[in-house]
Amino acid sequence: MGFTDDGHPVQSAGMLRKALQYQRLCGGVLALHEEDRTLSREGSIHEGPVSAALGLSGIPSLSESTMVARDAALAGYEGARVHFQHLSCAASVEAVADAKARGWRVSAEVTPHHLLLTEEDVRGMNTSMKMNPTLAGEPDRAALLEGLRAGTIDCVATDHAPHARDEKEVPFEQAPMGTTGLETAFAALYTDLVRGGELELELLVQRMTAGAELFGLPAPLIAQGQPANAALIDLDARWVAGEHGWRSRSANCCFAGRALYGRVMLTLAAGSVAHREQALERVAVA
Repeated sequence: MGFTDDGHPVQSAGMLRKALQYQRLCGGVLALHEEDRTLSREGSIHEGPVSAALGLSGIPSLSESTMVARDAALAGYEGARVHFQHLSCAASVEAVADAKARGWRVSAEVTPHHLLLTEEDVRGMNTSMKMNPTLAGEPDRAALLEGLRAGTIDCVATDHAPHARDEKEVPFEQAPMGTTGLETAFAALYTDLVRGGELELELLVQRMTAGAELFGLPAPLIAQGQPANAALIDLDARWVAGEHGWRSRSANCCFAGRALYGRVMLTLAAGSVAHREQALERVAVA
């Protein structure tokens, strides 16, 4: 259904153009992690007042946005189909909006942490807040949210990146990039954005389930006689992220310790149970 360079962004425009030309032969979507390594170098957090205050090497938003603009233009020139992963700044949203206005075949995603957190959340030097792309400023967060509302950003993706405890329990500069987010994705967004009055529940659900169609997969469907693809969610359930451990084997979640609303009780994928909350497991056993 597609290919990705995630973790190893294509630095050469010529190489990416060649990949886009081959795409016309084999189909699929190219999902791109947009980062100019000559700009990001060994940075740990977003370049700005917080990086200056903490004395940490920063990564400018230009590292991402210039690559988004470049690759959108290449896709437009070649008539190719690209998907931009985990946008983090206002300039990238503007580049995607411009590409779509020109009729180029692009789509984009944003993560829960980039919708809810900013560089201010890094001041505590919690290594779970160290991720790539980095958390940027409040104007960037607001632009990402507006982009999601407007449809410039097509979907939400978690960019779930687990790490062993010993990998993250080191000085901030030495810790690897990445945060988990699969278990908290819906609840964090529902708590802050839907209950906070910034986003409609219907739109959040649509954006969280739109990814399949972007990659040519069948849209999630609830219909008689069809394999079930559904999630059962208790919107009133209040819980503290990580209070009773994690389903993941990793605990590097940037939302750990937060009180959240909305608990995914049951997930059915292709007719099979993919996840069942412990409370339902006890009921099933009884």
